[in-house]
Amino acid sequence: MTLQQVANIVSSIGIPFAYHHFPENTGQQPPFICYYYPRSNDMVADDTNYQKINELVIELYTDNKDFTLEETVESVLKAHDFVYSREETYIESEKMYMVVFYMGVIIND
Repeated sequence: MTLQQVANIVSSIGIPFAYHHFPENTGQQPPFICYYYPRSNDMVADDTNYQKINELVIELYTDNKDFTLEETVESVLKAHDFVYSREETYIESEKMYMVVFYMGVIIND
């Protein structure tokens, strides 16, 4: 999978999204998604990084608990054969929910 294919998959969820964060002063209102690659866990063979494997994080932000939108994200991930885990938190200072999906993705340049 390429980085552009991952961006296209995130786009197919159908809500505003940005890599890592939206630019300052955009006033982006929930629901929205931020996605990013915080680390890699490459496959190593013969003293070289043989296959690039990035951790992909998708953060879904909503003002209210939105089970339907969460199911939409999960359906998109499943449709593209992602194996993921998730966790949820409420950000008191922002008064919004954040559901985070974690998965590994093999990146082909």
